[in-house]
Amino acid sequence: MTTTPDVLDSSPKAPPESEHTDSPSPSPSPDAGSATLGGERRRSVEQFTLLLFITVPFLALIAAVPLAWGWGMSWLDLGLMVAMYFITCHGITIGFHRHFTHGSFKAKRPLRAALAIMGSMAVEGPLVRWVADHRKHHKFSDAQGDPHSPWRYGETVPALLKGLAWAHVGWMFDEEQTPQQKYAPDLIKDSVVRRISRQFVLWTVVSLLLPPLIGGLATWSWQGAVTAFFWGSLVRVALLHHVTWSINSICHAVGKRPFKSRDRSGNVWWLAVLSCGESWHNLHHADPTCARHGVERGQIDSSARLISWFEKAGWASDVRWPKPERIDSRRQESAADAA
Repeated sequence: MTTTPDVLDSSPKAPPESEHTDSPSPSPSPDAGSATLGGERRRSVEQFTLLLFITVPFLALIAAVPLAWGWGMSWLDLGLMVAMYFITCHGITIGFHRHFTHGSFKAKRPLRAALAIMGSMAVEGPLVRWVADHRKHHKFSDAQGDPHSPWRYGETVPALLKGLAWAHVGWMFDEEQTPQQKYAPDLIKDSVVRRISRQFVLWTVVSLLLPPLIGGLATWSWQGAVTAFFWGSLVRVALLHHVTWSINSICHAVGKRPFKSRDRSGNVWWLAVLSCGESWHNLHHADPTCARHGVERGQIDSSARLISWFEKAGWASDVRWPKPERIDSRRQESAADAA
């Protein structure tokens, strides 16, 4: 069975996984608070801004179906939406998650900076805060202290429904924030990463304005810019948000569990393509530093494929690829355990 120290001890200077109490963080460095544009407490203005960035794209996502049915969708709009979606999604999965959080591979400085920017353009929060939250999630996964476990309120149906809502989106409005100095000191000390994390608002603006700029120039019309903004910015952000949040909620409530882990993480196959391989979540929690999450035959993991290309190009090194004996050691002992 996966031992507790396996979860984070391979991440760069991450907190030891053997700790099971959230002790007070050490005094932050002068750069700690400004690294994430909010420090350790979420202010009212942040909560209001967060609400806007959740509700406006979500309303666009709801409107997408009738609008596509009534007005149609141009190939340019579709291309912009798909391209921006997978660029920013891989920024989260390869960059924020596998590289910065778990140290699944080492990246040369240009790739490291590019992944930080791509992940920031997913509009899921500043890099340092994202990583700190996720490292804390692994430390307390599905136990007291986990920022977003769907089992927070219990195991009855009403409690689970309430927990799913919390794990999917509610937890982000919690005023108390994960101590970044405690959970991500390595990133705060990195001047490039710290700068990009501080520039989250800038990269959000770039992410939202790039599709309408391209759409407007390609069609040489305001209508082209508006439709590109609707599909390539609003709908794309909403779809990516809810796919990412589904890893926190759905993948910790349902799914197959062929591997041993100390939580309820499961593999949800129908999210694999849209999540860029993140929904093979059971293996990830059984072996968090592994660069590939989809280790079984037929399990699509586009993030792992891109990491392999980075390695071949010489941009990535020390990649933690799965080894058969390590994977086999983490398998459930019987089919009943995996149900």
